[in-house]
Amino acid sequence: MIAEDWHAELRLDDADSMATYSRVWRTLPESAVYGADAHNVINAARRDLNAR
Repeated sequence: MIAEDWHAELRLDDADSMATYSRVWRTLPESAVYGADAHNVINAARRDLNAR
């Protein structure tokens, strides 16, 4: 399995690595926020960046 990450192309050639990679990607929607909650997260990050 070849997977692209934010920084590299990964070659996953064993079952354990492929299962872990797949499990992580399947859990991302569970931690995502949408709508007003997403706006709140973005605004909080902007406030933190502007405070620096």
